[in-house]
Amino acid sequence: MFTQINYEGSIADQYLTLSKQLDALLTGETDQIANLSNASAILNQFLTNINWVGFYLLQDDELVLGPFQGLPACVRIPVSRGVCGTAVATKETIVVKDVHDFPGHIACDAASQSEIVIPLMKQGEIIGVLDIDSPTVNRFSQDDQDGLEQFVQTLLLHI
Repeated sequence: MFTQINYEGSIADQYLTLSKQLDALLTGETDQIANLSNASAILNQFLTNINWVGFYLLQDDELVLGPFQGLPACVRIPVSRGVCGTAVATKETIVVKDVHDFPGHIACDAASQSEIVIPLMKQGEIIGVLDIDSPTVNRFSQDDQDGLEQFVQTLLLHI
C-alpha cells in the first residue's frame, strides 16, 4: 500500500526536500525511462489531490505518452493541441485553473478539473513535458509551479 509523504516546513521547503530526494534517488542511473518512472512515482506519492502525473516525450511533431501514474491516458498529442501541446509550442509552464475554460483541452480523464504542464528543456530544446492533473478546480498554486519547475530542473540533470 502506498502512503503519502509528509515533509516539514513551508511548501517551498517541502519541494526543495522533494528535489533533493529525487536527486539522491536518480544519482548513478542513466536510463531515461527508469528515471522518468521514478520521478512520476515520487511525485504521485508526494502530491495531494491529484489524479494523474506523468510525462509525454516529444517525437517529431507530437508528444508520446511516457512513464506515468494514474488511469490510462491519451497516447499521442500533437504539438499546439491541448494543454501539453500548448506548453511545447510556447516553451512555458501552463497552469489551468479550470480545464473546461481552456480552449481545445484534451480530456483523457473526465475527473480532471485543473492541470499544470511544465516543459522539459535540454540545451534550449523541448524534449517533453511533465503533466499533472487534479480533480479539484484551481489545485495548483504559484508555490506548486515554482516547486515543480525546480523538481524538473533536478530531473533534467539525470535524463
